[in-house]
Amino acid sequence: MMIPFLVSKIHRATVTSTDKNYNGSISIDSYLMDKANLKEFQKVEIYNINNGNRFATYVIPAKSKSGIITINGAAAHLVNIGDKIIIAAYALIDEKELELVKPSIVLMKDNNCVDE
Repeated sequence: MMIPFLVSKIHRATVTSTDKNYNGSISIDSYLMDKANLKEFQKVEIYNINNGNRFATYVIPAKSKSGIITINGAAAHLVNIGDKIIIAAYALIDEKELELVKPSIVLMKDNNCVDE
C-alpha cells in the first residue's frame, strides 16, 4: 500500500512578498530549497499560521540566500506580507519503505534564516 508521507518541510518561513499578477506558485530562496530538498516545480502544501488558510501550489526558485518567500497568483489573496507559513511536500511511499524515509525539516528563525 502507498501512503502519503511528509518528505520536506520548511517550518515558520515568513512571507516576504506577494504577486497577484503572476501565473501561480511560491518562489523560495534556492538555498532554503536545497536545505529542505525541494525541487523546482514540485507540488507543496502551504499552511498559513497567521490565518489558517491552506492551499497547494508548486515551487520555483528565488535568488540563493535572499530569504525570499513570495506567494504568487491567486494564492497571494490568502496571505499577507509578514505571515508565518509552513511549506510541506509529500510523496507516496510504499509502507514497506516508511522506516527508510526521513523527512528533510528546516526550522526557520526571523528574516528567513535557518535555525541550525
